[in-house]
Amino acid sequence: MHADPGQIEQVLMNLFVNARDAMPQGGTLIVETARIEVGAAEAVHDARPGAYVMISVTDDGAGMTAEARQHAFEPFFTTKSNGRGTGLGLATVHGIVTQSGGAVSIESELGQGTTVMVLLPELRAAGAAEAALSPVSGRPGGAEVILLVEDSPAVRRVAERILRAGGYTLLVAEGGPEALRIAAAHPGAIDLLLTDVVMPQMSGRELAERLVALRPTTRILYMSGYTDDAIVHHGVSDMGVQLLPKPFTAGALGRRVRDVLDAPVQAVPARGG
Repeated sequence: MHADPGQIEQVLMNLFVNARDAMPQGGTLIVETARIEVGAAEAVHDARPGAYVMISVTDDGAGMTAEARQHAFEPFFTTKSNGRGTGLGLATVHGIVTQSGGAVSIESELGQGTTVMVLLPELRAAGAAEAALSPVSGRPGGAEVILLVEDSPAVRRVAERILRAGGYTLLVAEGGPEALRIAAAHPGAIDLLLTDVVMPQMSGRELAERLVALRPTTRILYMSGYTDDAIVHHGVSDMGVQLLPKPFTAGALGRRVRDVLDAPVQAVPARGG
């Protein structure tokens, strides 16, 4: 199949953790694989026609309501109690699978368990989709320096892998205070700050304002999986602000990074009174 081994390991681990949490008293976990063909007249989980490797993970745990299934791939949506989950597990699975040219679906009923089916393009069929699966989807990479700030380890690793594959130099932090320390110690230019919006200790907006005060030529690109209301609350609703929704594909991240780097430098808009 056509996929990054490290990312597929991440997909499986996220699915296994979800299955474990759905079976707190124990249960059965079944992993199946198969090769399937999707025909032009078929609509199998939004997959394009072609040959795929199928991986399914089934548990006999708590299951989901129909409403929960509709939101399952949304970032930060979770049915787990506070402290038990971030709501990014299935969103990360969806992002990795779709950026690999595949598709993912959920079948579940409350009290009857859950099956998550992943379809990944067969390697010999992947050549035709090569441009779409490129980290920058046909756009050039670059040699610029990017400061990546993301408090979710899973999202941070995915973004870092995509950007390094595009040729960029990465400075990586898991929060605002660490990012400012790294920026202060870095002797050269920082061309782009790529930061999550909602983070502990310091929001992405506050980080951007403090960094640009020290490095006025640094461009800013925000990432967020939260709703519009949450983004407004954290001060990044201004016109002209560049925002990348999560989860993102490799192509979407690569294109947006290149677009922001190629655009004229704009000052971070001042907060409203």
